[in-house]
Amino acid sequence: MILEFEPGDKVVNPAKKEWGIGQVQSIINEKITVNFENVGKKVINSANITLEKYKNK
Repeated sequence: MILEFEPGDKVVNPAKKEWGIGQVQSIINEKITVNFENVGKKVINSANITLEKYKNK
């Protein structure tokens, strides 16, 4: 699987918008560690959860 993210990118979890904007910390295989502004650090399995790049509106 090829991911379109790299450390430092801003992302959102469309299924959990209340988490706020997150910043990608690391990517190891399918595991993406993201620090979200409202819930802190989460390890996301990209095979199960789709993140979207944050678009500044």
